[in-house]
Amino acid sequence: MRFRRVVTAAATALLGMAGLAITATSAEAAVGPRPNFQLPFPCNQVWNGDNDNSSAHKAYEIDFNRGSSAGADLGDTVVAAAAGKVVISAHQGSDNGFGNLVKIDHGGGWSTYYAHLKVRSVALNAQVAQGQKIGEVGNTSKPGNNISPHLHYEVRTNDSSWPSNIKPAYFNGVKFGYPNANVTSKNTCSGSGNPNPYDAVEVCGDGYKVIDSQALGSAATTYLLYNSTNKNNCVTTIKSTSVGAASAVSAFLEVEGSARKTDSGSFEYYAGPVSAAAGAKCVRWGGSAGSSSYESPLEHCG
Repeated sequence: MRFRRVVTAAATALLGMAGLAITATSAEAAVGPRPNFQLPFPCNQVWNGDNDNSSAHKAYEIDFNRGSSAGADLGDTVVAAAAGKVVISAHQGSDNGFGNLVKIDHGGGWSTYYAHLKVRSVALNAQVAQGQKIGEVGNTSKPGNNISPHLHYEVRTNDSSWPSNIKPAYFNGVKFGYPNANVTSKNTCSGSGNPNPYDAVEVCGDGYKVIDSQALGSAATTYLLYNSTNKNNCVTTIKSTSVGAASAVSAFLEVEGSARKTDSGSFEYYAGPVSAAAGAKCVRWGGSAGSSSYESPLEHCG
């Protein structure tokens, strides 16, 4: 996995006929791992997503409804698909068809858009947790554009221009069944929002499984993962506090007989991934967050 760290995306919004177009600049890096997005509705609600019933859709946008009649969903709660920072909370007026829009920056070049809201429940620059209410389903748009209530949802990255920066939506790790599908929300079904939109498997990549972990107080958790296909170990430290704000965090991996590999710095969401081949050897692993640190003995041999 080549993405080392997460920094807050700084994209430039250009207003287009179908919405807000994001223009990548030469200073922008490749995007990080996709956050663990959940359906933007409360736990266990079932919503129908539609991608091909709007001429305004240019890529992977989704319109969500669950009621049996037009207007049945008006005022239903909309929640954050993942934790992040609110970078737009405004009515777009006559600029485009989004009406009341909330955009959340999830770090690593990823953001989500929630359009046509009846009301916006979060302010600009607010830090929101996964599952936190951000608005209500509505039908706001530009003057003269009469639409029925629904949530227009998009996932975008900052590494290309619109509309190629609109990416397929994933919910609970599963790609949405384009063009139309019913989806059951698993958002905050445990009862509390996730303050960090990334988990260890997403940071290390497909094929890895967590085999050990160590809490660093309440600040973070360091994870050791293993990929049985390529025989690699991977270590990452996922923050639990000061999420979205840069703070000191690190992760390291040392394969027996080899030099230690470390990723250390002031990061917003996690340190790592640090990976190395360790097929038949013991490893020493750990990390730090603020004043808390952990270093394992040589273990998990072979």
